[in-house]
Amino acid sequence: MPFTSYAVDGARAADVVGGQIPLFKRVAAQSGSRYELGCLYIGVNDVRAEDWALRRFEPDFRTAVTFLRERCDRVLTVTAPLDLGRPRALGVEEMDDAIERAAADLGALVLDLRGFGARNMMMSDHVHPTAFGQIAIAERALDVLARDGMRVAVRPSSLIAYETTWWKRLRGDATYAYRHLKVSASAAVLRLLR
Repeated sequence: MPFTSYAVDGARAADVVGGQIPLFKRVAAQSGSRYELGCLYIGVNDVRAEDWALRRFEPDFRTAVTFLRERCDRVLTVTAPLDLGRPRALGVEEMDDAIERAAADLGALVLDLRGFGARNMMMSDHVHPTAFGQIAIAERALDVLARDGMRVAVRPSSLIAYETTWWKRLRGDATYAYRHLKVSASAAVLRLLR
């Protein structure tokens, strides 16, 4: 199936509105083109930034959702996990509330990731999902879309195969514990220095 991504590492909502949407209009848009699905997962980099401000994020988020709604049969937006980052990001709840408000007002679907996380789902930074986390997010997204009437042809979990042993699990758990301790210690030092 055709797939187009304008995602950029580290992007914020203003980057979507100021860069990604104009780029799409220049290189990809054909007059009257329609898409089955538009996905928007933005806000994690916004809320983790020192200059986080809901008053800047929400209008840009609404602009992006509106842009997608004008071109897509369905739009799927995503909330962020509440346990986001180390040190833990402040403002996640207010951002997630704004995402849900905008989705409700503009007719978009919401994938709620507020409670998402676990050792095998999130990396030790509590920001980036692991490969299993990405599959779990995709599965949850398909559940939301299926409830809205979209036909789901293949489940991502059916496309993977993996093997593990007690030694690999132990090594993985030890590596995660070490990295998590390192990230948490760095966050504690940052908190003390502020």
